Amino acid sequence: MPPAPGSYALPPIQPAADGAVIDADGTPRRLFDYLGDRDILLSFVYTRCTDTEGCPLATGVLEMVREGLAKDPELAAMVRLVTLSFDPERDSPGAMRRYALHAGGIDPGTRWNERPWVFLTTASRARLQPILDGYGQSVVRELDAAGRPTGDFTHVLKVFLIDRRKRVRNIYSTSFLHPAIALNDLKTLALEEVDPRALGRVRHPPRGLPPVPLPADDPPTIPKLRLGRKLFLDRRLSRNGTLSCAMCHVPEQGFAVNETRTAVGFEGRTLRRNAPTLLNVAYAAPFFHDGREPALEMQPFDVFLNPDEMAAPSLGALVETVRSLPDYAPLFEAAFRAQPGVEAIGRSIAAYLRTLLSANSPFDRWRFGKDGAALGAAAQRGFALFTGRGRCASCHRIGDDAALFTDHQFHDTGVAWFAAETRRTETGPVTVQLAPGVTAPLSRAAVDSVGGPAANDLGRYEATGDPADRFRIKTPTLRNVALTAPYMHDGSLSTLREVVEFYDRGARPHEGLDPILKPLDLREGEVDDLVTFLESLTGDNIDELVRDARSEAVGNP
Repeated sequence: MPPAPGSYALPPIQPAADGAVIDADGTPRRLFDYLGDRDILLSFVYTRCTDTEGCPLATGVLEMVREGLAKDPELAAMVRLVTLSFDPERDSPGAMRRYALHAGGIDPGTRWNERPWVFLTTASRARLQPILDGYGQSVVRELDAAGRPTGDFTHVLKVFLIDRRKRVRNIYSTSFLHPAIALNDLKTLALEEVDPRALGRVRHPPRGLPPVPLPADDPPTIPKLRLGRKLFLDRRLSRNGTLSCAMCHVPEQGFAVNETRTAVGFEGRTLRRNAPTLLNVAYAAPFFHDGREPALEMQPFDVFLNPDEMAAPSLGALVETVRSLPDYAPLFEAAFRAQPGVEAIGRSIAAYLRTLLSANSPFDRWRFGKDGAALGAAAQRGFALFTGRGRCASCHRIGDDAALFTDHQFHDTGVAWFAAETRRTETGPVTVQLAPGVTAPLSRAAVDSVGGPAANDLGRYEATGDPADRFRIKTPTLRNVALTAPYMHDGSLSTLREVVEFYDRGARPHEGLDPILKPLDLREGEVDDLVTFLESLTGDNIDELVRDARSEAVGNP
C-alpha cells in the first residue's frame, strides 16, 4: 500500500519544459497551454511501441488513473493527463486522434482545454528535441544492420508529475509506475493547492454553526476556491499594486487587523472603521458595519473600488488588470470555463470566503456536544451572566442547535455618537496612536494639519438615509472574538475586558441609545468570568485556515 496522501512531501525536482506541440485536431499550441491550471501527468510514447514495459504500460497506467479520478470528481477537476508522441514522422495528429480513441476512450473532439486527457505530437523532430531535452527524456532510434531506421525506439520509460506552478514533482519509471501511487501523489498536490477539507467545511460546518447559505446555481468547487483565495491575497489587484484583501483581513490576526484601531488603505490612508473578521462571514449578510451590501458576491467590489482602500478606478479597469496577468486565465477557465469577468471574480472570492468557517470551540463542545468537561467553571459562570443578568444574548443570539452570536440587526451603543460629539466639542490635546501600544498627545490643529477633516460615522444611516438609523451599527459575531482585537466598529476598545466594562457602565448614554443598554452592576469576578466565556468561543481550526490561506504564493502563479 502506498503512503496516505499528505503524509509525505514531494519536493520540486526541476522546472517543467515548454515547447511547440500540435493537438489531435491539428491545431498548433504550446505545451504550457495545457499546464498551469491543473496538476499534470505527462507521458512520452510512440503509438507503434509493442514493449509491454514501455509505452503500453504508461498508457495503461494513465487509463487506470483516469478510472480512479472518475470516482473522485473533485480531484478529477484538478488533474489533466497528457500524452506526447516522440515519433512525429509517424504519429500525425490523425494518428494521435486514433490512439486517443483506442487507448483512453477520450473524444478529442471536445473543446481542447476541457479535455481531461490530451494527446499531442509535434511538427518535426527539430521541434520535439528541445522538449525531450528539457525533461531529460532519452530517445534513440533503432537501426537495422544497414544503418537504416527501423521505426522502433530505445527509450527509458518516464512519466512526469507536474504541479500547477509548472514544476516537476515526481518522475515515475517502470519499477514504480503504479496507478495507486500516482493517484496518492495527485491527492497530495491537491492538499497543497486547496485543502479538500475546505469543501467539507462548507457542506458540513463545524459544530456550533448552522448550514451555510449557498447560492442554488453556484455550487462551490475546488477550482473556484483556489481562484478566490488567490484573488483575496493578490496585491496586484490594487491600483498601485501594494494592497490585497488579506492586508486588512490578515489570516494570522483572526482575518482582521490587530495592530491598529482601523485598517490602513491606499497610499497609507487611515480608514474610518475597524476591519471586521471574515471568520464565519458566510452568515454575516448584510455586510459592512452599516449593512450597505446584501450579497457576499458583491461585497469585494466595494473594497476594490473604494478610493481609500484598493482604489481601482472602475470595474472595467479591475477586470482588465486581472486579464493582464497571465497566471489567471487558466484558473478562470478551470473554475468557470470563461475568461476573467466581474461576475466570476465576485463568485470566486465569495466561494473562498464561505470556507472560512471556525467553530467547535470549547463552548460548542460543551453546549452542543454535551461534553461537560469542555468548558471550565469560570466560563460556565460567564455564560450564565451572558444569557442572564448581562443581557448580552439579547443581541448576540444563541440557538438550541447552533449559535452565530449576532441578531444581524443594528443598534446604537453610543460609540459613533460619542465620537461625533467629542469631535464637535473637543478643544484639548488629541491622543494619537503612533504604533501598537504607543500614543502621544497632539493638538487638534496639528492633527487637522496633516489630513482632511475627519468625517462623523453615521452608521446605518449612511446606507438607508433614514434618520432613525443614525449611529446604529451592525451587531458583530462574537465567535473567535479573542483573536480580533481591537473592538467596536471604530477599534476604540483594546481588550475584551474594556468591552465588558464598557457595557457594565451602560455604554454611552444619550438620547438615541438602544433601550436594552443599561448599567449591569457587575462585580469584579463577574467581569473576569464574562471575559473567560468570550475567550472560550475560539474555534479549533484557526491554524488550519491560516495555513490554507498562506499556501498561495501572493501575486505569483
